[in-house]
Amino acid sequence: GDLRSVLITSVLNLERLEVDLFRCAGRHHWVPATQRLFGGQIVGQALVAAAHAVSRDEQVHSLHCYFVQTGDPKVPVLYEVERTRTGKSFSVRSVKAIQHGKPIFTCQASFQLSQGSPVQHQFTMPAVPPPEELLTQEELIQKFLQDPNLAERYRKHLTKIQAQDVPIDIKPVNPPDVFNLEPQEPKQLFWVRARGYIGDTDMKVHCCVAAYISDYAFLGTALLPHRQYHIKFMVSLDHSMWFHAPFRADHWMLYECESPWAGGCRGLVQGRLWRRDGVLAVTCAQEGVIRVEQTPNQSKL
Repeated sequence: GDLRSVLITSVLNLERLEVDLFRCAGRHHWVPATQRLFGGQIVGQALVAAAHAVSRDEQVHSLHCYFVQTGDPKVPVLYEVERTRTGKSFSVRSVKAIQHGKPIFTCQASFQLSQGSPVQHQFTMPAVPPPEELLTQEELIQKFLQDPNLAERYRKHLTKIQAQDVPIDIKPVNPPDVFNLEPQEPKQLFWVRARGYIGDTDMKVHCCVAAYISDYAFLGTALLPHRQYHIKFMVSLDHSMWFHAPFRADHWMLYECESPWAGGCRGLVQGRLWRRDGVLAVTCAQEGVIRVEQTPNQSKL
C-alpha cells in the first residue's frame, strides 16, 4: 500500500522556528548501540534545512560535512542555515547543527539549476545478483539464529542486531561470515532502499533520504581486513556526497563501498550508489576515527 516512509514522516521532518532556523521535529528513529546520534540522520536533516533555503528548481549536487562532536539522542537538534551565496547557476548554503548551545556538526551544501552538457561519462556498475535473489539482513540473521549449535555469545549479538529498528531495507550481496574473523578485502556491496513509500516528489527529498542511507555500515568497510581486533571506538569525522543523476530512494539501489586506506587511527571509505539500470546516481566519501584494542603481542607504546 501507500505506506509513507518513516524517513519522510518522522526522521527527516524539521520544524521551522524562524526563516533559517529549524528543529528536529521527529524522534530519533534509530540510535546505534553506541548511544550516539546516528550520523546519517544529522547529515540528512542538515540537507533538509539547506534545501528549505533555495528555490524548488535548484537541486543539490554536493555536500561536505564535518562531525565536530558526538550527538546526544536524548535532546532535539537545532539547524541554523546561512545563505552563503546565491548565484545565477549555483547557490551555497552553510548549516550548523547545535545541541546544548554548541555546534556538533557543520555542513556546506551546493545547489545547481539544471544545465545540459555533452561532456558525460561514468564508471560501469558491478555485475551482481538482483535484490530479488538475495536475503535481507533480517533473513540472514534469522537463518543463523535457527542453528541449534550457535554459540550463546553469537546468539546474543545477533538478537541485539535483529532488534534494531533501522528504517532501511538492506540486502548484502556478499555477507561476511559473522563467525569467521579472517581478514577480508575492504569492499562491500549492498542493495539498499528506504522502507515505505516516498514516490515522485522534489528530487531534494530523495537526496536527503540517500544522505541518511549513505552513512549506514559505511565506515565498517575499513574494518574488514582487521576483523581480528576488538573495536574500542569508531566515529565519523567527515562525510561528503556528490549527486549525479535523478533516483528514487525508495527503489533498490546498489551501494558499492570500498576502503582504499587506513592508518593513524583513521580509515577512509568511498561509496557509489547505483540505480538498477546501471546509472551512477551518487558518490560518497567518509573518514572516521577507528581505535582498536591492542593484542598482547603488540607494543602499547
